[in-house]
Amino acid sequence: MTVKHRKKNTRQRGKTTYGFGSMKKHRGAGNRGGRGMAGSGKRADQIKTWIYKEFGHEYFGKHGFTRPQSTQKHELIINIENLPDQDTINLTEKGYTKLLSKGSPKRKHHIIVVACSKKAREKIEKAGGKIELPQ
Repeated sequence: MTVKHRKKNTRQRGKTTYGFGSMKKHRGAGNRGGRGMAGSGKRADQIKTWIYKEFGHEYFGKHGFTRPQSTQKHELIINIENLPDQDTINLTEKGYTKLLSKGSPKRKHHIIVVACSKKAREKIEKAGGKIELPQ
């Protein structure tokens, strides 16, 4: 009668060292203590002073998050209160893409802009000005 044996590696799954003794014995880098920054203590208390000399404090800790390019909006907006004191203003030449309604207009402005909010248009037209949207 044949006896069914489980493989040795399935019995070792879940163990920290996975049957290789201590971690240093299965590092795969001979007797040199690992490769690269192994043992530098980034996740533990064995902080080496040479890291500070080489990299400074930037090596340790988390360093922000960058949003994916697809979610970033590259609109440059301006409010009515920040408009210059001129009668005719071409905001597209100055790099602005949208006019928003915060504030009140100081004079009758004639504004050329790519987009504007409904409220901003109402405020400018109520003051006697006009907004041009290129099509």
